[in-house]
Amino acid sequence: MKTSMIDTGRIEAMISQLKAAATRPQGGVNAVAADPVSTGKVGFADALKASLDGVNASQKASQELGSRFALGDDKVSLSDVMISSQKANIGFQATVQVRNKLVSAYQDIMNMQI
Repeated sequence: MKTSMIDTGRIEAMISQLKAAATRPQGGVNAVAADPVSTGKVGFADALKASLDGVNASQKASQELGSRFALGDDKVSLSDVMISSQKANIGFQATVQVRNKLVSAYQDIMNMQI
């Protein structure tokens, strides 16, 4: 009888995949900044929009992956669903923090005396 249902080899492989994904550059702001041909220079609004679009795409992909898993798709594993969900959550939390900093900066500027 097998007492342990968790295979440590799979956990170590998943950790190494997460480390590799963390060091790999992804789309978003860097993709916009690396494309000087289209605009010449990148504005703040363009970078912010690209970042928000990336977070939105990540959340949609996570939701779609979760739906496929819930419907019983054999090609989707629980670990893929959880990793995708956590990536989307981290992206959303970062977006909320950026928004909070922008609102704070706006309020500071509006409170300045001329």
